[in-house]
Amino acid sequence: MDETVVGIISVLGMLGLLISGVPVGVTLSIVGVAGMYFGLSSSFAFGQLRSLPFSVSSNYAFAILPLFVLMGIVAERSGMTVKLFDAAHVWLRSVRGGLYQVVIAGSAMFAAISGSTVVNAIVFTRMAFPEMIRHGYSRSLSLGCIASAGSFAAMIPPSATMVIYAIMTEQSVGQLLLAGIIPGILSAVAYALGIMILVRVAPGLAPATLPAHPMKDKLRALTWVWPVALLFVIVMGGIYGGLFPPSAAGAVGATGIILIALLFTRGSLKGWLYPSLQEAAYISCTIFIILIGGLLFSRMLVAVGIIPELVAFFRSFELGPIGFLIGVSIFLIILGCFLDTTSMLVVTLPFLFPISQEIGVNPIWFGIIVVKLIEISVITPPIGLNLFAVQSAAGPEASFSEIVRGVMPFLLIELVVLALLIAVPGLSLWIPNSI
Repeated sequence: MDETVVGIISVLGMLGLLISGVPVGVTLSIVGVAGMYFGLSSSFAFGQLRSLPFSVSSNYAFAILPLFVLMGIVAERSGMTVKLFDAAHVWLRSVRGGLYQVVIAGSAMFAAISGSTVVNAIVFTRMAFPEMIRHGYSRSLSLGCIASAGSFAAMIPPSATMVIYAIMTEQSVGQLLLAGIIPGILSAVAYALGIMILVRVAPGLAPATLPAHPMKDKLRALTWVWPVALLFVIVMGGIYGGLFPPSAAGAVGATGIILIALLFTRGSLKGWLYPSLQEAAYISCTIFIILIGGLLFSRMLVAVGIIPELVAFFRSFELGPIGFLIGVSIFLIILGCFLDTTSMLVVTLPFLFPISQEIGVNPIWFGIIVVKLIEISVITPPIGLNLFAVQSAAGPEASFSEIVRGVMPFLLIELVVLALLIAVPGLSLWIPNSI
């Protein structure tokens, strides 16, 4: 069978299986092996099936992924997140729209120890939403703020999304994590400025300010934050300073978060350690199954020769890096309305990454743009994962339409930040290039 025909049939088969509800990892594995079998040979197909899963699961460098997952789960289950939220509340309650700002600041701090946008959204829905309603904040904007700020975990390191991108594209995990620092801070600042403007234009979105806490209370609240801040500095500083590789940084971070959790729980392991390990193992296994399927699918596309044809097709448009990134942004924003984040990464990177390299897009810059688009996709209806996470955590108190209305201002903010990241590559590349 003609190799190009095999590639086209494989892509159509993948889409058909996904639409019919077959799990993403299974779909990509079946299509990848079948494409290699019919497009090349049975020995090549089964050789890849035997070797690739082992090479991925036994690669020491990929240990960073489950360790970052574990960090976020331990922080949530041990009650550490509550302390971060309380500290932000002590400092920001006297600001107009203060609880919105508390959610933004608290989510940014939690993102520094969590790699999951969904966990961020669920945790802050449980903590912040009842308080926001009690104090007279807009229900819709409160839900939208929580769902949108939860997306910070995709960009602010440690980020599971960046690790997946690094595995799929064979890029440096350390450089990607460092590259996400400035864009992550930029996103949080843009959200904070956006809220400041919104509550002044529409005062009904937030009540009158609450009395400020005494300075001694504010300083005491910092004692709840410094252990987490220190851990972030150690992990990222170790990578930046070359003290240890990213995989070892994951081990340092996971060990550190467990020690900090022991302080928060006063030495008790009951109720958080075993469930955290169990949940981290489950999530990590699911991600690795999807990754293995995605890599099988990617190798099939390269082996049958469809990637060179796609590259030639896109080069004929002479888009240039900026034009290409704008096109990718439009494509992934539309796709993000219908696919979950991991699936979107694994399905599209085998096509898009080789094209980006032929066009001359820096791979780290491209990774940051893709991660920003992942941030946008988790709050894009109708399949935005954070929208469902917030609705589930809020229960009957929230309707899906309310959440969708609430995220719209933040979607506009995200598009502005995305435009800045595309227009100014230095925002993504300054830190990794300074090493």
